[in-house]
Amino acid sequence: MYLLDTQLVLWLAFEPLRLPARTSRLLADRATPAAFSLVSLWEVAVKTSLGRPDFLVDARELREGLLDQGFSELGIRAEHLYRVAALPWIHRDPFDRLLVAQAMEEGLVLLSADRTLKRYGKAVRVA
Repeated sequence: MYLLDTQLVLWLAFEPLRLPARTSRLLADRATPAAFSLVSLWEVAVKTSLGRPDFLVDARELREGLLDQGFSELGIRAEHLYRVAALPWIHRDPFDRLLVAQAMEEGLVLLSADRTLKRYGKAVRVA
């Protein structure tokens, strides 16, 4: 199963033409299980509350749209937080670090447009 990072979630919801063709095909195939994380909704909510123009998104509506499209929702568990503490400091963004930790802990593959995250190994695939 794939876990989508926040950037891909936003592209999927609002700018699907920005998705790489391979990723778009992968996500269009509903036989490929994919999930979004509450981490992404939290990131959207925080950055929207800061007035960032690239995050003027209603997290509730985003969630509902993703669920309507058949994506699974991944919650945040204590084990994810413990895994963050053990991650090397390859990436400083706390949201991305938690997404990587979730993928590792749950045996998922994080799909991301951020090439730096690939340095975390097989738990990350660059979209």
